Amino acid sequence: MPELPEVETVRRGLNQLTLNQEITGGDVLLDRTIAYPFSVGEFVDGIKKNAIATWHRRGKYLLAELSSTGWLGVHLRMTGQLLWLHRDEPLHKHTRVRLFFGEQQELRFVDQRTFGKMWWVPPGVAVESIMTGLATLAADPFSPEFTVEYLASKLQNRRRLIKTALLDQSVVAGLGNIYADEALFKSGILPETLCIDLHLKQIEHLRTAIIQVLETSIEAGGTTFSNFLSVKGVNGNYGGVAWVYNRAGEPCRVCDTPIMRIRLAGRSSHFCPQCQTVRGVRS
Repeated sequence: MPELPEVETVRRGLNQLTLNQEITGGDVLLDRTIAYPFSVGEFVDGIKKNAIATWHRRGKYLLAELSSTGWLGVHLRMTGQLLWLHRDEPLHKHTRVRLFFGEQQELRFVDQRTFGKMWWVPPGVAVESIMTGLATLAADPFSPEFTVEYLASKLQNRRRLIKTALLDQSVVAGLGNIYADEALFKSGILPETLCIDLHLKQIEHLRTAIIQVLETSIEAGGTTFSNFLSVKGVNGNYGGVAWVYNRAGEPCRVCDTPIMRIRLAGRSSHFCPQCQTVRGVRS
């Protein structure tokens, strides 16, 4: 599933390519991709004849501020891709929505697993009332609100595995399986550690590690292990420098100990048993 760095990579690409260009029309090839409004025709009519003023990101959500009539929202979910293409490009069999622009350009929403969603939020309507997942989002790791004290308030005194907590979007917005593993490695914390066992210094290290791994991945254009592509159709390169994720059995980049993989709450977790300890903080 695309996480914060992948969604941020898409946002930056969209802001480079699509701004101030009028949406001339659209074609919805899979009706259930449109989460709101319930009429596909109303969705197309709502966004048509609007230019995109700017794209924002909130957690893993993309929000396009339209020039006159509300917002266009997108969630890529597991396999969604937004691709900026010439209209003559052959249609991929998993193309779900096409948004048409001038000069024969279009923005295609391609989604193999069909879990991705798009919304049109009419003007004068609170975005959170339509895209309800936004209402429960935690602070973004790059926001001023994401302080050590904030993260401590979300973690301390909770008998919950730290890896599970980090995947909760009401704890950290935008973080997912890849970067939770990476941040836990850099902060020296085992994924099975209970939140209640973390002291403030560990939480401080964890906050710093979260920001660092996200920044590094954004610089690399995100991670491509299966479906992710940038708006221009380019793979992300973070996987080649990942500390632990998807490296089970390979030597740790710090100590050469084989990386281990376990299952926690139905998800894979990767860690180094030498560099990560329950209560220690790796320098």
